[in-house]
Amino acid sequence: MISKKLQLKRKAEVRSHNNQKKKNVTSLAMCSSRHFRPPHGEGKQFVSRRSLLDELFEVNHIRTIYHMFIALLVLFILSTLVVDFIDEGRLVLDFDLLVYAFGQFPLVVCTWLFMFLSVLVVPYPLFKLWTQSQSGSSGHHKLYSFLFGSTFLLYQALGLGFLPTYVVVVNSLPPASCFIVILEQVRLMMKAHSFIRENVPRVLAWAKDKSSPTPVVPHASQYLYFLFAPTLIYRDKYPRSPMIRWGYVATKLLQVLGCLFYAYYVFVRLCIPQFRSISLQFFDLRAMVLGVFNSILPGVLVLFLGFFAFLHCWLNAFAEMLQFGDRMFYKDWWNSTSFANYYRTWNVVVHDWLFHYVYRDFLWVSGSKRFRTAAMLFVFTLSAVVHEYILAICFGFFYPVLFCLFMCFGMMFNFILHDQRKGPIWNIIMWTSLFLGHGVIICLYSQEWYAQRYCPLKEPSLRELLQPRSWTCQKSVMTN
Repeated sequence: MISKKLQLKRKAEVRSHNNQKKKNVTSLAMCSSRHFRPPHGEGKQFVSRRSLLDELFEVNHIRTIYHMFIALLVLFILSTLVVDFIDEGRLVLDFDLLVYAFGQFPLVVCTWLFMFLSVLVVPYPLFKLWTQSQSGSSGHHKLYSFLFGSTFLLYQALGLGFLPTYVVVVNSLPPASCFIVILEQVRLMMKAHSFIRENVPRVLAWAKDKSSPTPVVPHASQYLYFLFAPTLIYRDKYPRSPMIRWGYVATKLLQVLGCLFYAYYVFVRLCIPQFRSISLQFFDLRAMVLGVFNSILPGVLVLFLGFFAFLHCWLNAFAEMLQFGDRMFYKDWWNSTSFANYYRTWNVVVHDWLFHYVYRDFLWVSGSKRFRTAAMLFVFTLSAVVHEYILAICFGFFYPVLFCLFMCFGMMFNFILHDQRKGPIWNIIMWTSLFLGHGVIICLYSQEWYAQRYCPLKEPSLRELLQPRSWTCQKSVMTN
């Protein structure tokens, strides 16, 4: 009797699997059709799951690595105290770099409030008005869609795009304060796009079928929850955790604070002493190569700290406070043997947005699966432009190092180190490339940062603004 039940259960599972397979094939066939727009609900599926590091830290062997990083932080603090004691004759505990980096913080708070309130009172009411225009008996539906769509794009370009950037540039916000404003600007723009992109097709489908008296419009509370939720993909409902563990929240926020001080000591002990005297040296290949290799260690530490502080601690803290159940903000990117897999697993939150709203929509607009390479190139270009925009605004100069790394080496490695590459050697190659790339970024941007301050231009031309100052700063200083 039990054996018969097991056989029936297995048959049901096989039947369900075959049905799902047919459904996936049908979905792929629809994707290749020019008239297909992925309907609501066929995108990312949210399920309750923990973050990978939370599971790994339950293993004592893995948690020891975490303890090693804490020990390294303690050594950074002790070495700073010892050096200050030798140089100053007293123990100096000042954090001038942090105070400078987070300067003008009241202006940052006011700018963020403006951005948040605007994204709260513009996209959602605009969408509701457009929905009412579609449900009415008027025949000017396309005209209303054009007007409301143009208004939304104008708001994205000016309200969220131009105004925060103008505030940052005019007031010369320091780097960390600037990063807060610009990253929030990009996040809110992506959130607003996701909300409109997910709900407009539902209203259009309702207007075509009239399956219910009124179209399904999300509640304002659902939209408000989405603005704070640690995801860039809108859904009416998300899997929720049963309770809030406030101790867990406090631990994650304290870890974010610890990472902030960790980064401070990395720059104070490893970066600033190396690049402070950059204007006293000629810019040549030898100096650049030495600078790159000396910057690999701080670059790697900044990579780990940024990943752990934001993708693990910060997002998990907000997920816990909002009882957001799906905690897969990243995957095991450190095990990647290909850059294609690294790009998919490093930052799942941003990757999901790029995949569903850029890559898939590009294929839908082109109407053919033959343009997958073009779609991938478009995603790389958009990502590179946004990353370079963030760095250019926050650092106050244009030096497209990250853009070139994205578009040249990133694109090349994406095709060379593809998913068919397996084995430990490819993981070693990937890590070597990451280490070297972050060394280049830390070195070149640090050189340009000090060159901009040591060699300011009195009446800069467009050519001088676009040309990196570190290429000519040393020579002008030495000749003077």
